[in-house]
Amino acid sequence: MAMNISRCAASLLLGVAAVGCTQNPFRPTTPTTPISLTPPAAVAVPAHTLPQSSASLQPSYADPDPRQFEATLVRSRQETQLVQDEVTALREQLASTTAQLAQARTANAQAGLAQTGVNQQVGMPVGQPVAASTATGGLSPVEMQLAMAQIALPGVTPRMDGSVVRIDIPADSLFETGSAGLLPGGASILTQVATEVQRVYPGHFIGIEGHTDTEPLQNASWGTPHQLSVARASTVFDFFTTRTPMRQGQLFLVAHGSNHPVVSNATAAGRARNRRIELVIYPERSSAPAEPAPALPASG
Repeated sequence: MAMNISRCAASLLLGVAAVGCTQNPFRPTTPTTPISLTPPAAVAVPAHTLPQSSASLQPSYADPDPRQFEATLVRSRQETQLVQDEVTALREQLASTTAQLAQARTANAQAGLAQTGVNQQVGMPVGQPVAASTATGGLSPVEMQLAMAQIALPGVTPRMDGSVVRIDIPADSLFETGSAGLLPGGASILTQVATEVQRVYPGHFIGIEGHTDTEPLQNASWGTPHQLSVARASTVFDFFTTRTPMRQGQLFLVAHGSNHPVVSNATAAGRARNRRIELVIYPERSSAPAEPAPALPASG
C-alpha cells in the first residue's frame, strides 16, 4: 500500500516537470494587467510621438480674428489722417507764401507809381516813360516792368526775364529762308521795334541774340547754325546802327545757334518759334548821348 502511494507521487512529479512551470497546476493564479503606453502626467510626451498635422503648422485664414482686423483698420485710419493733416498744413503754408508774394508785388508796384508821381511833380510830362527818370545807372526791376507795359508793338509781346526785358522777333518775318538777307517787311519791323525801344528805354544797353532751330541748313553758305545766327544778328546790328538812332556803343551781339530753344523742335510750329532774334534790354544805360537817326534815302 505504501509502495503504491510512492509510485503515484512520483508519477505526479514527472507530469509537472513535463508540462512546465506555466501550466503548473500548483502555481497560484494572478490577474493579468494590460500594458499602457500613455506616460504619466508629469512626464512630457516626446515630440516625435505626436501626430503631425499640416493644418496645425500653417496659419489659418478661414476664421480671421475680427479684433486683429479692427486694429489694422484703426491704424490705417490714423495714418491716413496724419497724411491729410500734412497736406492741409502744406496748403496753408503755400497760401501764406502766395499772400506774402502778392503783398510784396503790390508794395513794389506802389513804390514805382509813387516814383512816377514824383517825376510828374518835378515837371516831367505825364506820358514820359519811367525809364527816363534815371539819367545814368540802372533801373530797378519794377521800373523795367512798368516801362515794358508802355511798349506798343503789333504781334510782339515783351516779357520780363529777371532784371532784363526780352523782345522776341520771329526770324521768318525778318529774313529769307536759310539766309541772313532782310525781307522788305523785315526792315519795317526792325524800324518799329527800334523806335519803341528807344522811346521807352532811351540809351539802354541792348543785346542782339540770334537763335536757330535744329534742322539741317539748306544754304551751303553757312556751315553751322551758329554761323547763321551770327550772320542774322550782325544784319540786325548793321540795320540798327545805320537806319535808326541806336548807337554801336549800346549794342552787342550774341549767337546761340540752336542751343536755347524756347519750345520743342519736334514740330514745324515749334521750330518756327525757335528761329528768332531776341532783343535783350538791360537796366543799365550808356553814358553817351543819343545820336539822331540818319536820313533815309527818298524813294523814287
